[in-house]
Amino acid sequence: MPISRAEIGKVAVLARLQLSDDELRRTTDQLGEILGYMSLLSELDTEAMEPMAHASEIVNVFRDDVGRPSLPRAAMLANAPRHDGECYLVPPMLEDATPGQGSAGEV
Repeated sequence: MPISRAEIGKVAVLARLQLSDDELRRTTDQLGEILGYMSLLSELDTEAMEPMAHASEIVNVFRDDVGRPSLPRAAMLANAPRHDGECYLVPPMLEDATPGQGSAGEV
């Protein structure tokens, strides 16, 4: 299925790309070759092939997620510049922080 220069131009406009005439010609030729190869691959009989998510066998390389006790809250807050005994206190990020919502600006 050949691709036209006009189709490449339309896609370039949609992608907000400014292609020179030479880039447009090269892109048209290169995408034409890619689509030709895909067309060639579509001729293969894949009925007996099982679908796969990846081209190679991959396994989970992460360790098992095992629960364990966390640090005590006092130890976590020990080096915090500001805290309320339960949580870290940080400056509000928005100028119109809602009063009464426990923002750091109130402390």
